[in-house]
Amino acid sequence: MTQRRVITASSLAEPTSALSGYTVGVTADRRRDELAGLLENRGARVVLAPALRIVPIADDAELRAATRACLATPPDVVLVNTGIGMRGWLEAAEGWNLADPLRAVLSRAYLVARGPKARAAVRTAGLHDQWAPEGESFEEVLDHLGGRGLPNLTIAIQLHGESQPEYTETLRAAGARVIEVPVYRWAPPTDPAPLHRLVDLVAARLVDAVTFTSAPAVSALLRAAGPSADSIVEAFRTDVLAACVGPVTAAPLRTHGIPVVAPARARLSALVRTIVDELPRRARTFQVAGHAVTLRGHAAIVDGELRPLAPAPMAVLRALAATPGRVLSRAALLHMLPRGADEHAVEMAVARLRAGLRTPGIVQTVVKRGYRLSNP
Repeated sequence: MTQRRVITASSLAEPTSALSGYTVGVTADRRRDELAGLLENRGARVVLAPALRIVPIADDAELRAATRACLATPPDVVLVNTGIGMRGWLEAAEGWNLADPLRAVLSRAYLVARGPKARAAVRTAGLHDQWAPEGESFEEVLDHLGGRGLPNLTIAIQLHGESQPEYTETLRAAGARVIEVPVYRWAPPTDPAPLHRLVDLVAARLVDAVTFTSAPAVSALLRAAGPSADSIVEAFRTDVLAACVGPVTAAPLRTHGIPVVAPARARLSALVRTIVDELPRRARTFQVAGHAVTLRGHAAIVDGELRPLAPAPMAVLRALAATPGRVLSRAALLHMLPRGADEHAVEMAVARLRAGLRTPGIVQTVVKRGYRLSNP
């Protein structure tokens, strides 16, 4: 597992930050370091697991053909889906000595920018966008263009990684002529191991949240899960927070009935603030042996101090905290540990839990019966 920071029980001087004690998976490839840094600055442990990578196709014959089609029959409407796609298209045209003619065609078209990044790329290129969907969804675009009268319109769509026949065919069925402009494509990560590791961590509930910055990354993660996809979906429905940069990214998760959090504005900083608001809100705080204890993903906060714990001690603490004061037998606690563990492993986990909490009296041994949390 690739981790940006390793927190151990010895790092006791570290202050408790908003995301201290939480583990967050990052599926982005581009700008992953920026997102990871924002999360780390708030105390999170970050697992980098790019789900996809962008492969530019500036020399691809299809992109050149689409560009020439736009020059030969200037589109009435141009839909800019992504900032990187818009920039890549103009850069490729520059290499073919077609940049000036393309800019002239785009300047006369009705430009639709689907999101703030697309709008920024349009304006950086010296062009002007006429409209942007409030929710960034393609359905809004279809409704808007339908109001302008689709029959006989020529619409160029800058694709974002893959063809979207469900949309292009809708436009064509309404009488529009569609030019698909493929600027880049999605490809599997060069090293798939981190993604498969993240799948395992999600299934085991060993990450607290996973961030998504593109809809294809959602599909890629579920494909990587293979036969375990159902368990991944269930983990996201119950214990693991799915955090998306915007509604377009969230759409594939919502089709699986997965609750999603997303910021009002599609910004990485806003995405992190959303996670900062949501994860601590889910934490449980209780009183035990005169101490305030808060459970976070891989740590307990005891009287305001962070106590990072390994997975086995943390699993024991969660089990005991689920029924405060009730005695749990070694056999009952054994079910909370990884398969293959025995009752000796339970004793070791309890010993490590006590050492990690560094607060005597929280976990009591009840002779010949098991363990429990002390009374408040």
